[in-house]
Amino acid sequence: MTSAGNGASPTIYDVAQAAGVAPSTVSRTFSRPGRVNAQTAERIRQVAAELGYRTNPLARGLPTGRTSLLAIVVADVTNPFFFEIIRGAEKTARDAGYTLLMVDAHESDEAERRALDRTLPLVEGLILATSRLSDSSIRVAAKQRPTVVMNRHMTDVPSVLTDNAQGMRSAVEHLAGLGHTSLAYVAGPEASWADGMRWRAFREATRETDVQARRIGPFAPTLAGGLSAAKSLVKHPATAAVAYNDLIAIGAMRGLRRLGVEVPRDLSIVGFDNIFGSDFCTPPLTTVAAPLRHFGSFAVQRLLAQLRPSPAPAAGPTLLPAKLVERGSTARPA
Repeated sequence: MTSAGNGASPTIYDVAQAAGVAPSTVSRTFSRPGRVNAQTAERIRQVAAELGYRTNPLARGLPTGRTSLLAIVVADVTNPFFFEIIRGAEKTARDAGYTLLMVDAHESDEAERRALDRTLPLVEGLILATSRLSDSSIRVAAKQRPTVVMNRHMTDVPSVLTDNAQGMRSAVEHLAGLGHTSLAYVAGPEASWADGMRWRAFREATRETDVQARRIGPFAPTLAGGLSAAKSLVKHPATAAVAYNDLIAIGAMRGLRRLGVEVPRDLSIVGFDNIFGSDFCTPPLTTVAAPLRHFGSFAVQRLLAQLRPSPAPAAGPTLLPAKLVERGSTARPA
């Protein structure tokens, strides 16, 4: 027995016609086992197998909301910061029987909103990784599907974040211990919650260590953003700088080299995140390390906790430790 032979996949109507039953009977056979006579159901399954008919699990799950799909929305998929996060999240989702969809927001709140409009109806839960959306927009999404935010703290939405205060304090204390007395913070996107937290932690740490502090930026969290930051670092000199993330730090080192400024002889630089490749640049980047793979795994765990039949009340944020990794981009001031 074969399908019509026009190259199209067999449909529920093809199965119904070949089995001599109504399409609704075929539908119940696959969507509600036990609601169809056993002999009839067996004949339908045999006909379906001969025709090569396959049910669409997504279409079957949409009416009930059980699609076994989760989504993680990342600000910029080309940023190595997300590589290990996605890997950790995917493994934890897979081990729990879910498939993880990845959505790129292109560092745009508007693109992120459009992506959510298309994605939310398809998934059981949502992870927003360094979202550029406002708190109110995130709350709207969280009312539609269980949601976890990363690198951001919201009192009414479960979150997983790096201990920015601990990480920034370790960076400032490291530079102060080397003898630096004038530090610059190279800021990331204005819409970034983490950037605001890191700047506040930077100011507090510099006050505690009696070090002068200034902020330059904002800059895009990219290599190109770091190249632009290099020009500002030359115009507003300091003996050391801490960047919002590793990409800005690496881009700044490249830009400074082009401008004749040698790192760390003329300027020490510290990054943040310890992304893949941060130890490959010249010089290798001193950076604040976050446990990125655990980051993704914990986010999925918190999401799965909300998907249980009797979900536990949302607890406070999951705070992951940050530690300084000393490499070659920092030294005593000349």
